[in-house]
Amino acid sequence: MKKKLLGLLLSATMAVGMLAGCGSSNQQSGSQEQVTLQVAYMPNYGSLWSIENAIEQGYLEEEGISVELVEFQDGPTIIAAMESGSVDVGYIGQGAHKLAINGQATIFALSHISNGDALIGGPGITKVEDLAGKKVAYSSGSSSEDILVNSLKKAGMTMSDIEAVDMDASAIVTAMLSGGVDACATWSPNSLKVLEELPEATKLTDNMTFSDQTVSLASWIAMPDYAKENKDVLVRFCRALFKAMDYAAADHQEATAELIAKQVAQDKETVYNQRGDAQWLTGKEVSAGAADGTVKGYYELQKQNFITAGAVEGNPAVEDYVLLDVMVEAGKY
Repeated sequence: MKKKLLGLLLSATMAVGMLAGCGSSNQQSGSQEQVTLQVAYMPNYGSLWSIENAIEQGYLEEEGISVELVEFQDGPTIIAAMESGSVDVGYIGQGAHKLAINGQATIFALSHISNGDALIGGPGITKVEDLAGKKVAYSSGSSSEDILVNSLKKAGMTMSDIEAVDMDASAIVTAMLSGGVDACATWSPNSLKVLEELPEATKLTDNMTFSDQTVSLASWIAMPDYAKENKDVLVRFCRALFKAMDYAAADHQEATAELIAKQVAQDKETVYNQRGDAQWLTGKEVSAGAADGTVKGYYELQKQNFITAGAVEGNPAVEDYVLLDVMVEAGKY
């Protein structure tokens, strides 16, 4: 009887131990730090295609991350907001990368290779050379300025050959459609809107015009100090983005456009038409490219073109401002 009782007690003890072990395992899987991030974006497909799916598909929730989306019109403004402490992570287009190279931000994820920027001429302007002496709207410090400068250079011209009008990105479309300027350099969806509503307009150049010379990148960034102190959070956030990129690139562009349209209060068709603005990479492609040197090569080419244009100071190593290791680690899923 004593042996039987001892056996029952041992069995009960083992069962309790097993249950405790299971409880401990569950607790551990949910023990990662729960964080809420202020995430800066621009109101277009390229900026939101991954983050919207990361939210909708539950990938951020899996990583213990909740987000609050904050809208901005351009990358330099996003970086300024980060410097003030009001934003944790954010999305930037090609032009703002020069600020990252200059040490003002740290890149932790490549989003896509862009073709959303365009230089557009108004009525009677059919080639870049026609811009001589004309009013051309652009946004300084952004990809708008980059494509304008590159286009002029290709035509043997400089900014001094035109009447350059620096204005907020949101005002460029109005200025163009009202005839306040003769041409504009802007990005999607502004470029698409101008071409749609001004039939006499001509796309003079876009990113692909310079594909043999440079690469136009879109990336996710954080402040350098934040990146150093919160690497684990960035890996988790990046992993959620990568899963979302895999999902969106797998024939889910229409569903993605619907999510974005709700966020930016635009009609779905307008957003869906922006899907041709880039080479949409999967998360697996970006992670593999970060491991084999392809992604580093993109950023190196970008940096060298900024150096040639006199837009950056010095020649820092790509690894000084791009966290390739975060992209590699985030791809392990």
